[in-house]
Amino acid sequence: MIRFIRLLLHFGYQEAMSCLFPVFIFASLAVSKFVAIPGLPRYDLLLLLCLAFQVFMVKSGLESRDELKVITVFHLIGLCLEIFKVHMGSWGYPEDGYSKVFGVPLYSGFMYASVASYLCQAWRRLDVSLAGWPKPIWVTSLGAAIYLNFFTHHFIWDLRWVLMVLMFVVFWRSKVYFRVTHERFSMPIPLCYFLIGFFIWIAENIATFFGAWAYPNQRSGWELVHFGKISSWFLLVIVSFIIVAELKHVKARRTGGKPVEPN
Repeated sequence: MIRFIRLLLHFGYQEAMSCLFPVFIFASLAVSKFVAIPGLPRYDLLLLLCLAFQVFMVKSGLESRDELKVITVFHLIGLCLEIFKVHMGSWGYPEDGYSKVFGVPLYSGFMYASVASYLCQAWRRLDVSLAGWPKPIWVTSLGAAIYLNFFTHHFIWDLRWVLMVLMFVVFWRSKVYFRVTHERFSMPIPLCYFLIGFFIWIAENIATFFGAWAYPNQRSGWELVHFGKISSWFLLVIVSFIIVAELKHVKARRTGGKPVEPN
């Protein structure tokens, strides 16, 4: 029991430290919902807060410059998706703001970037490595297909369930290894995807409660985000994880380091 508690506390601490950026965003959403600055719209205040915290993360050494590059990529990917989804009426940002582009406030990209921040932090803090990682052609093709499906399902069939089946085919031998204190643990990568996606869905409920954005069914009042959204986050986590993992592989090859897959 003592060993279990020690491992749980250490794991919880490392996970909490990895979630600094998401927690800061949630705290900013909560405070800005009840505290207003005259002449500064809420969305613009959130953007300034996110930018300031990003600078703090890098200057304090909590994030490296390489991790900042990954986070910036996620910000751009997320912003493009947000602009399209808002245009299609999937959700909206009803408040005014000077920093809105095509109806999307620029701070929204940081919500996707915070997922990348968590993955990068957890990867380093828990000494994550991968076993049975598929060839780049398979994972990049799957990741691209998943991301494109977020756009194309508005015009043709939604292929998410087909893509989920393909995910299990591609990653059926893959495992993620992580270290808690001095002990090494592993889990199947699909389970890792689901767990992260589930907790993001919980976070999404918190975010919509504090008015980060609103789904059509929430415009007259807050309601629980539909359970079907878990599948969307599950797929988005796959894309996010693939990007981070492949960038880790590329860096290892360029620097002559060891591959991230244990024997």
